[in-house]
Amino acid sequence: MAKQKEIKTNAMRILESLKIPYTHMTYECDEFTDGLQIADLLSLPYEKVYKTLVTTGGRDYFVFVIPIAKELDLKAAARSVGQKSVEMIHVRDINKVTGYIRGGCTAIGMKKQYVTRIDSTAKELEKIIVSGGRPGSQLELAPEDLARAAGAEFADIIRR
Repeated sequence: MAKQKEIKTNAMRILESLKIPYTHMTYECDEFTDGLQIADLLSLPYEKVYKTLVTTGGRDYFVFVIPIAKELDLKAAARSVGQKSVEMIHVRDINKVTGYIRGGCTAIGMKKQYVTRIDSTAKELEKIIVSGGRPGSQLELAPEDLARAAGAEFADIIRR
């Protein structure tokens, strides 16, 4: 019996081209599943799983990667990217702006390279888990490697 070939996402191909090690995890996904549900499905600690949020400020878009159980501090996020304010984009705009769909959005390999910030809590961890670029796919990698692949910087951006 032939082994089923793993379908690579754009994010996975980018990580491989940069020679960044990662672990790919999958889960069954027929409809949108939020980060907390994904962590429960994969038996992962919430503090290790991060979600990717996309905002707009003026005519620009900004990407923020934060722990799944936390909220983005919009004022701190805006300051971190040199804006007066930012607001979440509408769900219907996710694909148009990022090239990804809701539930599969990751900071790696978006349609354009947007200014990206990863919450500084990630630096305290050896590995974090982010979306793999499609629903049902998660990637585990070092926070510094995510920052390199996404052209990101670390900042304090969650509500305390």
